[in-house]
Amino acid sequence: MPAVGTSDDPETAGSGGDDAGAARAGRPDRAAAARGTGPRGTTARSGSRTAGTAARPTRAVSRSESPGNDRDDRATAVPRGRIAAVVAAVLAVVAARVVRLPGGPAAVAFGRRVRSRVVLYLDGPHPEKLSAGALRWRRARRSAYAGAAAMAAAPVLALVVGWLFIPVPTTDDAVESQLNTVSFSDGTVLARIAPGEQGNRQKVELAQVPPSVRFAVLSAEDRSFYSNAGFDVTGFGRAVWKNLTGGTGGGSTITQQYVKNAMVGDEYSLVRKYKELIISLKISQERSKDEILADYLNSIYFGRGTYGIQAASQAYFGRPVETLSPSEGALLAGVIQAPSRWDPAENPDDALRRWNYVMDGMVAQGWLPASERAAATFPATVPPRRVAGGVPDDDRGHIYSAVRDELRALGIDEDALVTEGLQIQTTIRPEAQREAVEAVRSKMRGQPGNLRTATVSIDPETGGILAYYGGDNGAGLDYARVEKQAGSTFKPFVLLAALQQDPPIGISTEFDGRAVPGETVRNVEGADCTNCSLKRAMTLSNNVVFTALGNRVGPQAVAAAARQAGITQPMEDPNSGIALGNQETTPVDLASAYATFSNEGMYFRPHLVQRVTTASGEVLYDQSTMQGEQRIDPRVARNVTEAMRDVPEYDGVSLEGGRQSAGKTGTVQSHVESQNNDAWFAGYTPAASTVVWVGTDDNTPIRSADGRPVYGHGLPSEIWKTFMDDALEDAPRETFGPFTPVAGADPGDTTGESSSPAPSSSTSAPSSATPTSTTAPLVEESPVEEVPGELTAGEAAAGEEPAAPVEGEAPAGGDPPGE
Repeated sequence: MPAVGTSDDPETAGSGGDDAGAARAGRPDRAAAARGTGPRGTTARSGSRTAGTAARPTRAVSRSESPGNDRDDRATAVPRGRIAAVVAAVLAVVAARVVRLPGGPAAVAFGRRVRSRVVLYLDGPHPEKLSAGALRWRRARRSAYAGAAAMAAAPVLALVVGWLFIPVPTTDDAVESQLNTVSFSDGTVLARIAPGEQGNRQKVELAQVPPSVRFAVLSAEDRSFYSNAGFDVTGFGRAVWKNLTGGTGGGSTITQQYVKNAMVGDEYSLVRKYKELIISLKISQERSKDEILADYLNSIYFGRGTYGIQAASQAYFGRPVETLSPSEGALLAGVIQAPSRWDPAENPDDALRRWNYVMDGMVAQGWLPASERAAATFPATVPPRRVAGGVPDDDRGHIYSAVRDELRALGIDEDALVTEGLQIQTTIRPEAQREAVEAVRSKMRGQPGNLRTATVSIDPETGGILAYYGGDNGAGLDYARVEKQAGSTFKPFVLLAALQQDPPIGISTEFDGRAVPGETVRNVEGADCTNCSLKRAMTLSNNVVFTALGNRVGPQAVAAAARQAGITQPMEDPNSGIALGNQETTPVDLASAYATFSNEGMYFRPHLVQRVTTASGEVLYDQSTMQGEQRIDPRVARNVTEAMRDVPEYDGVSLEGGRQSAGKTGTVQSHVESQNNDAWFAGYTPAASTVVWVGTDDNTPIRSADGRPVYGHGLPSEIWKTFMDDALEDAPRETFGPFTPVAGADPGDTTGESSSPAPSSSTSAPSSATPTSTTAPLVEESPVEEVPGELTAGEAAAGEEPAAPVEGEAPAGGDPPGE
């Protein structure tokens, strides 16, 4: 039969100096002796104590002795199982560490006293007189009593603590807590958005709000407002149950809604419900129902950038709240639940259905005569107007707009954005944003006023947008997201498709890059070459070679390669002109696609939003948990990079300090002879992929201050170099990975004049592996395959045949060296 008191209580497991169970020291031995199991204090069990516990003589302990002072006597207690021994050992180690801290000895002594009294309560007086089963039953029974008492006392204690320390918010707090903050990646504020709060929020006395309008609000949100205690106990229980079972929701009174907006946020959690309960009860005790309703009406969000019923009345009807009819009040009351959904300007059918619900509720409650309800018609509203509400009007305004759209795509709608006090951390680095703005302004200063530009820089390893410049007018068109024809910046996608052919066409494969007299596709002056490797053709931006290569792999394969890298535009029914960029894309997408090349084929969705939390700290979204997608074989991606390695040097925009980079120019020819519509430079290092676009609002020809056409090599490449040099000045000089040709040999440096340049020291040593054979001939005799009726070279508009360029002019996709 087991000895008395051999339960798995850790307090009896040889704590070596722990006096928690001193009141029971020696009792198991005495009971054992009474049963004839051996002399007191000499049983085999005494050897099972935790190592380091010295055996001491046991003695009887009277009820009058203090259990907290019998440290030595407790040492002979028998440990109850291996788990108890381990727990005791851990507690001993923790106590040993705590005791070294300031105030540690007092804390440990207090803990021992508490523990000893708990043990005394559980065992009761004279536990040695009980059998093992009776003692276990006593402990279980008393533990149950203590647990029930704790459960009963905990809510009372929580209520008392909350009542003492949680303050009652004001109406200003209610609006303030609903505002959201957009920050840079380092946490500094980028924009603090307060839709409607800046100037158009006006507090009104409850007497100024017509009774019918008040009743409409009660009908929509809380029909028992004047009779309930301010807190819906049933709704609270339902919310707790849903929270515990993984659901969401739970009813809220008007008082609770006011509290939620004022202080505690909108996440579904027990902590939020606890705060909501405390503040609701305090408000109900401290304020009258009319005061609570007035505060609610002056702080709730009604949509259209308005907080408070006075601003809402002006926004929806163009009149003060005093003039509203019951029908108009019902419309305003209806939008409270979901402003973006119930606004008649956005969803007229849903708004009508909600209005009917509110009007019928007023009749059911006796607040509106049935005859008046029958005669009522759905009220007309004024068109919504754009409310800046704190949105920056400079380049940061475009960042905020893009962030808002991204949040909507993530399921965080406009209502949450203006009512939940969201803290939105972006990926924008403040110093990079500053460098982008300064680079654009310095290079565009003195240029024609009709020129527009965009600059986007992306971290290839995360997809996070480091800098985002869509123009200086934050309320105007965002050029970072405007779709424009891409010109020669699409040539890397042609090469990607070729490298993924079976068998692949390597970057050392040679073509005849000379223009064919009479053909539409021409090269810019200086771009012709014979026996021209694909890398050399990329450096020169040779249109003839890449048109031939695009025809060989097929327009559909080029489009698929572009989508594979990160271009999201549909590119439906591509023709041979896709090789020279007659498809549209945005600076964001192009920077993302080039970032995939930089990151060895690993794609990350370009994004601005890094993390979103509510005012109460709930995390709604965290981008850091997202994984990339290996879209391109790393070796293939590295070959595309190698093909673009010589472009920055050839175009005179190599980065300072010999920092490795790869890039491509792009120019889209205008329908106006000898002019261009769009100019691009896209380039990257291992740390940043950056795209610069220059164009106009109306696709008119782009000219620089001296009246000459703007090409990719020019303003765009100068902005790119200035930004990259400044933004990466303090960054480590990373290098691209080793280069191993997918097919053929290493073409070496292609920046010289020779058609067969010697290998460059700047490139990796050629692979010792046997080169893979290529499918392309050494010289492509007929590089251009004319397709009747198709446009081949960056047509300015669908269905328009561009004029054939003459020598010395730049066709779509071509860029003049040294312009």
